[in-house]
Amino acid sequence: MTTAETAVEREPVDGDGPLLVAEGVARSFETPAGPVAALAAADVSVHPGELVVVKGPSGSGKTTLLNVLSGLDRATAGRIVLDGVELGSASESQLVSLRRRSTGFVFQSFGLVPVLSAAENVELPLRLLGVAPAEREERVAELLEAVGLGAHARQRPTELSGGQQQRVGIARALAARPRILFADEPTGQLDSVTGRAIMDLLVELVHRDGVAAVVTTHDPLLMARADRVLELHDGRLGGGERRRGRHAL
Repeated sequence: MTTAETAVEREPVDGDGPLLVAEGVARSFETPAGPVAALAAADVSVHPGELVVVKGPSGSGKTTLLNVLSGLDRATAGRIVLDGVELGSASESQLVSLRRRSTGFVFQSFGLVPVLSAAENVELPLRLLGVAPAEREERVAELLEAVGLGAHARQRPTELSGGQQQRVGIARALAARPRILFADEPTGQLDSVTGRAIMDLLVELVHRDGVAAVVTTHDPLLMARADRVLELHDGRLGGGERRRGRHAL
């Protein structure tokens, strides 16, 4: 473990408390015409074992919200605490360490490395963490079996269907056993049958393994499977609707 990793200051996290808390979070971007607010005063909390879906029209700020909550981007204002780490005061090296150890990210465009096999893509986060080769191999095989791709380990992304590529992306996001998963339109480019299979996989992972998840989607079927649905319009996040779960209001 590096000095930067050991220097991360964590706030105590209650075992039954939220893993992610965001208060008054905003993100604006500078343009030739002046600053544009992509996200304004967002409040959200997510508990372990809870699937939170964020819905909203294209351009409403869903991807910006995920990027800021996960530490991929910095908020302009507000406070975010992720797995006990206050993101606004963390250094870049501390954020890298947090992302590698606590978070997983599933991209709509899959985001796989084209020259690597399915197994090598899943193995990549474990290599970055310095996990021993034998342990990496075991974990990769376990994950590919879990997402139904044990027989496709040697295939590259171009040799896989869209649904298979997304399954590899999910396996990669889970490789380091993250505490929270962020997924940006994970079924957006998939047919309905494959999309339902991906939904089933996400819901199972959250409720079986206690992973927290924040997922953006237009898909009403995925919304119906969520523990909570939040609505984003013009960068403003509504309180949403509590569907189910032990943290119901």
